Amino acid sequence: MQRYFVPAHTWADKTIKITGDDAHHIMRVMRFQVGDEIICNHPDGQAAICKITILDNQVVFADIVSWLNDRTELPVNVAIAQALPKSDKLEWVLQKGTELGANCFLPFQAARSIVKWDEKRKDKKLKRWHKIVKEASEQSHRNKIPTVEPCRGLKEVIEVGKNFDVMLFAYEEEAKADHYQSLGSVLQRIQNRQSILICIGPEGGFSNEEANMLKENKFKPVRLGPRILRAETAALYTLASISYHFEEMRCS
Repeated sequence: MQRYFVPAHTWADKTIKITGDDAHHIMRVMRFQVGDEIICNHPDGQAAICKITILDNQVVFADIVSWLNDRTELPVNVAIAQALPKSDKLEWVLQKGTELGANCFLPFQAARSIVKWDEKRKDKKLKRWHKIVKEASEQSHRNKIPTVEPCRGLKEVIEVGKNFDVMLFAYEEEAKADHYQSLGSVLQRIQNRQSILICIGPEGGFSNEEANMLKENKFKPVRLGPRILRAETAALYTLASISYHFEEMRCS
């Protein structure tokens, strides 16, 4: 069933008003008719099956039929701080990371980032990023749309980290160490409802200065397996590991 994320102010009692791109998608792309059912998501995370009652130009009205009890969100709050990668790889991380359950994305400029952030294009970039995570949330039947923050520096990411229960960074040097800390061993100590911030470096990895700065600010270095991963793979490896640990290994 097609799913749409609808702003809070358009919910009134048992009737929902849908406008803009979503209304266009309902009428022109999906060609739904009065009486057809869709799923509408409220920003608070609740979802409802709704029946279309009115199709009027660029406005759709639907009545709530029943509320759903979906459990599609990770039991832990995961934020991915991703150093800017080359090309459109960040968009790949946003899309697939949303499908895997990330709650927030924090792009940042690292010392070895090949791509340089263009502040003049910030609004255009953010609009596209938000569109990507919204569509990925609808496709994967998420109950919430992840937030995407504007690009920042590593020091700002570290400051944000103070609001999290667990702060990690993927560090390729851990893959070479005899006594390393694996992601799996860290996950064993994390409880449901805790918040995790995971910092992923660019193609060239973190500089020594950045790694030391992260360690000094209580970010723990972790190994993501014995192989060196691409920047865009590391975030997805991490999220898949978290999903497996908290959702698959603990399912009844």
